[in-house]
Amino acid sequence: MLNDWDCIIFDADDTLFHFDAYAGLQRMFAGYDVQFTDQDYADYQAINKPLWVDYQNGAISALQLQTRRFTGWGEKLSVAPEVLNSGFLNAMAEICLPLPGAARLLDALHGKVKIAIITNGFTALQQARLERTGFRDYFDALVISEQVGVPKPDRAIFDHTLALLGNPARERVLMVGDTPESDILGGINAGLKTCWFDHGTRPLPEHIIPDWQVTSLSELENLLTQR
Repeated sequence: MLNDWDCIIFDADDTLFHFDAYAGLQRMFAGYDVQFTDQDYADYQAINKPLWVDYQNGAISALQLQTRRFTGWGEKLSVAPEVLNSGFLNAMAEICLPLPGAARLLDALHGKVKIAIITNGFTALQQARLERTGFRDYFDALVISEQVGVPKPDRAIFDHTLALLGNPARERVLMVGDTPESDILGGINAGLKTCWFDHGTRPLPEHIIPDWQVTSLSELENLLTQR
């Protein structure tokens, strides 16, 4: 099965790395003597999630997303939203953990196919996390939407990544991710094969149809390495 592929591209958050935003926010706000509650998190997500949709649709920039989600808290604490955002990303880097099976999967792929990350996450977190987990050397390309200027699902970020990987035949490239609207739809629009990492927390939209679907990285490893 590995012979079928030249490149495998991964999303980062909740695909290779555990992304516990609630724990990161609690850690960051503890530095301001704020006990960040379940309700605070629900209120934060009510602002944050629509901003991510706007970002993926190209309506706002990465910087606008990162500051707007902390505007209210910035006013409450008399702290610049940019400072809160930076503290949050640092906290997320400190608590980062690979998802179960990530290290073993990357070991199985390393040296056999080219491996890349395309992430809509932010530069400070992504780079720190690859350093801390020791994963950095596994990847032939790390593509961060904040640096490229366009997020997934925009085809341009996939085209940019494929150019970095030597422009392989698109049918020999697999995109793996947990977010249908950015990872899977973006991969499909770029002419790649796709694999949805289903965490069991949401249904797959009817109009987005991946080639494969897995519920763990070990399942993906079995799928890729079977003969």
